[in-house]
Amino acid sequence: MTVLPRLAALAALVVAPALPCSQAWSQDYPAKSVRIVVPFGAGGPADVFARVLAQHLSDTLKQTFVVEDRPGAGSIIGTDAVAKSAPDGYTLLVMSNTHTTNESLIPNKPFQLMRDFVPVSPINYSDLIMVMHPSVPAKNLKEFIALAKSKPGGLNYASSGPGTPYHMAGELFKAMSATDIVHVPHKASGEARNSVIGGHVHMMFDAITTMASNVRAGQVIALGTSGKQRSAIMPEVPTVDEAGVSGYEATIWLGVMAPAGTPKPIVDKLNAEIRKVLARDDLKEAWAKQGAVPMQMAPEEFDKYLRTDIEKWAHVVKVSGATVQ
Repeated sequence: MTVLPRLAALAALVVAPALPCSQAWSQDYPAKSVRIVVPFGAGGPADVFARVLAQHLSDTLKQTFVVEDRPGAGSIIGTDAVAKSAPDGYTLLVMSNTHTTNESLIPNKPFQLMRDFVPVSPINYSDLIMVMHPSVPAKNLKEFIALAKSKPGGLNYASSGPGTPYHMAGELFKAMSATDIVHVPHKASGEARNSVIGGHVHMMFDAITTMASNVRAGQVIALGTSGKQRSAIMPEVPTVDEAGVSGYEATIWLGVMAPAGTPKPIVDKLNAEIRKVLARDDLKEAWAKQGAVPMQMAPEEFDKYLRTDIEKWAHVVKVSGATVQ
């Protein structure tokens, strides 16, 4: 036997046993409970939708999927914990466009998103809604902008931390409306929401899925929604684009990632199971009432989506001059 055939034979011996092993990982997975880390505060969209997903996965895969909220530092604390976890499919991360924004906004993080994680599946997306406390002397978005321009630095807006969709929506608004509004970061979206409802902060962009009920209760005044079209759950509220900032658009989306090195058969199995959940008619109907739309992609498609979003928000960070405070 010559050298090349000999090497080929050895390679076959090495590769052949690996295939059944990979398949076994997928077939046996999950063999114990799975931890889903949400690096945001309790009660926010990531926490709420992660719990829905966890319940369905627990039912279909016959193992417990446990949601663990680990907020802090604009998602970095919880995300870093997952990055350092074993790549075995038993620790997953619920992430959002906070993560794609932070790739340029916070370059010196202890992890890099596309290096230290592998994409599993998106979950959903929803519009944001711009709201202000009733004490602000403005009746609509144009009056709010006029007020902000008359008092540079005199108004402020809340967010759940640097790089979050609420923060970047605010920075994009400031850049496109040529206003100077002070960013007031909070540790979680619930805290930011309470600050606006309590009148401690003037305004914020929040997920329509969680803020709609507060608008209806009269606790805050809606100035506009952030999508290209009016929200189906609050059609009476104009878009920010309609109301006075031409071309404005921002959304919040969620997804699932796993530590880099997680076996592909496990990633593919999780993707397939999550897509089954997202395809359920009852779930789509329930989420539609909240203003959320399921997103379905293969891991490879989600990878491309993430890389494109990183580039998009790098541009917004540059144009807006957004910084971590």
